[in-house]
Amino acid sequence: MNSHENARLTAIGRLRLVRRMAQIGAEQAAAEAGISLRSARKWQKRFEIEGETGLRDRSSRPRKVRRTLTDEEERRALVWREQRWTIRRIAFELARPYATVRRFLAAQRLNRLPPLQQPPPVIRYERERPGEMLHLDTKKLGRIEKVGHRITGDPRDHTRGVGWEVLHLAIDDHSRLAYTEVLPDERQDTAAAFLMRALVWFGELGVTVERVMTDNGSCYRSRPFRSVLEQRGIRHIFTRPYTPRTNGKAERFVQTALREWAYAYTYQHSNERTFNLDCWQRFYNLHRPHSALGYHSPITRIPGNNVSNLNT
Repeated sequence: MNSHENARLTAIGRLRLVRRMAQIGAEQAAAEAGISLRSARKWQKRFEIEGETGLRDRSSRPRKVRRTLTDEEERRALVWREQRWTIRRIAFELARPYATVRRFLAAQRLNRLPPLQQPPPVIRYERERPGEMLHLDTKKLGRIEKVGHRITGDPRDHTRGVGWEVLHLAIDDHSRLAYTEVLPDERQDTAAAFLMRALVWFGELGVTVERVMTDNGSCYRSRPFRSVLEQRGIRHIFTRPYTPRTNGKAERFVQTALREWAYAYTYQHSNERTFNLDCWQRFYNLHRPHSALGYHSPITRIPGNNVSNLNT
């Protein structure tokens, strides 16, 4: 057994210690060896019981080893787990500790039950040209009257009843070019007016919108919104109910906007946040690399790269 690299005494030093204790006493011998009196007494007692053999380093193996399952118990546990029994029930049936059964099942990668139904495969798609599909969505944002308690750390800086404002967005499926506005609500007239301005904005870039995809929100199923689409001859496509991934490009844009714009800075007021949206939108469209576009910016997928028509 190898001695610890920081050990004060080896087996020879311990033998010298116990002999020295017999000559000058335990306290003085322990002080000379640079160890505590308790450690010196320990080695002295081991020498009296076991002789020089007791002064050697001992194995650190515990006296008791944790219980393991027998081959038959392991087989039964696997069968019951395939029948979707809980770990606690299996432990009860085997009369074994819960931790023992769980440790065995974890080694077999069965500590978590697989889902009864596998999730449907993710179907990724991209339209062939700009304007073929325009994704629309909204995101509620809390109004800002002053810096809140989450920034200052003072619970007294909590403002109640300030209300909400809504981020409306339209993103092109092929290019990921985005048009956004912060509006006071998401009513039918507001959504219809936003759609009109979005279509004009994309039209100035030479993009003719053919289809619009939205969720099943009431503002998108309203008569004013449908009227705008009919006037432009645009087909309206709704997402599958309770399936936000159908409109995944809009959902992903919302995450990016929240992380890089809405929650990226400490705003003193909602107006400051709204003003910064125009700057961030221009950065997103012209300069921000997009992984789905080979780390190019969305404007690079617009024929002619008509940058001059983008709002400054």
